[in-house]
Amino acid sequence: MKFVPHDYQAFAIEFLKEHSIAALLLDMGLGKTIITLKAIFDLMYDRFEVSRVLVIAPLRVAKNTWPDEIKKWDGMELMSYDVAIGTPAQRKAALKSGADITIINRENVSWLVEKSGVPFDFDMVVIDELSSFKNGSAKRFKSLMKVRPKVKRIVGLTGTPAPAGLMDLWAEIKILDMGERLGRFISRYRETYFKPAAMNPYTGVVYNYVPLPGAEQQIYDRIGDITISMKALDYLDMPECVSVTHEVEMDEKERAVYDKLKKDLVLTIGGEDITASNAAVLSGKLLQMANGAMYSDDGGIVKIHDRKLLMLEDLVEQANGQSVLIAYWYKHDRQRIIEHLSGLGYQPRDLKSSEDIADWNAGKISVAIISPASAGHGLNIQEGGHILIWFSGVWSLEMVQQTNARLWRQGQREVVTIHHIICKGTVDEDVLKAIEYKDTTQENLIQAVRAHLNE
Repeated sequence: MKFVPHDYQAFAIEFLKEHSIAALLLDMGLGKTIITLKAIFDLMYDRFEVSRVLVIAPLRVAKNTWPDEIKKWDGMELMSYDVAIGTPAQRKAALKSGADITIINRENVSWLVEKSGVPFDFDMVVIDELSSFKNGSAKRFKSLMKVRPKVKRIVGLTGTPAPAGLMDLWAEIKILDMGERLGRFISRYRETYFKPAAMNPYTGVVYNYVPLPGAEQQIYDRIGDITISMKALDYLDMPECVSVTHEVEMDEKERAVYDKLKKDLVLTIGGEDITASNAAVLSGKLLQMANGAMYSDDGGIVKIHDRKLLMLEDLVEQANGQSVLIAYWYKHDRQRIIEHLSGLGYQPRDLKSSEDIADWNAGKISVAIISPASAGHGLNIQEGGHILIWFSGVWSLEMVQQTNARLWRQGQREVVTIHHIICKGTVDEDVLKAIEYKDTTQENLIQAVRAHLNE
């Protein structure tokens, strides 16, 4: 596929090429990966200023997203790459392969620096999800700081931070500029830009800080010379709404379960019987399986996989503290989303009551969940966020449009990004295609399933 950059992407590419230290604080879906790849390509093959690049990313992003993006765009395949994940031997082999781009998951940064025994000879480092380095006391932070002076160019990628996440910027920026802009010590940064908001009355220990009046702008002014943020791009020709697809894939065992139900219309798993009496029922069962769980004949919930939950986890993290709205369809989707994200320290909350909506619009809810069936006309929640993630495929154009319109509507001040998590090779793909072509009748869904059955 040929990459034709939007104006803001072209601006960002040139920014990365002209700045040896750079932070792209752009929301999900605006193309941070391809922006960075194009800049690397130009620096490597046009300017000859870069010879080896290390990309540090979350595990699933390192394993799938970066390789997929390199293979996706015309010309990028000229850059060789290797992925340093797996066993120590596999990681070492990748490091020693001499690839133009070496991709490693963030959990192995300390191993790379401290234990691999492989010389750190990268002249450019890209940190995909800069918020992974928000803790200045973490091992990965300290390890990367040891080799930071060897790096000639460094790029940090993350979403625009919410005001509540400004405290984290100190470590994130220090890993880039070694403390030049926000100071070498977190204590000084805290004293300058924040005030205590919550304190233990017995010990006097402050456990929450809030920005001082005007602090947010002051911080952005301090880092403005190395940063591209949404604020800096306001004057550019930005799209009003961006739709992004994120693919997940079942393993062989999970796929066999899906294919068996599709073929036989009957399935027994974990002692639970699942029956699809006709193509319409089958389509619903297959959509559930794509999401990772399904109802048995007696109403029990049968778990199939966690692929979408893991992708959802990545997307919520990449939001970098900004509020995220998650759309689900089946009740077991809601239950699994809440359980998974709660286990990671988030507090997912339904948007149902007037109080819920008021808190969302006031920025008090970081992760909200909503059913398209309840997201009809008149629900004004555009002030609370601009990121919507579709966990479930929904075969109703009206419901999809109405749910999207909760954020993408008059009064929205940000570029809205709509994310669809799709399970490859399933009816999910038919649903998304139908939504795109506005071809969403129940009969079309049944025909799509029948087409699969005849393959």
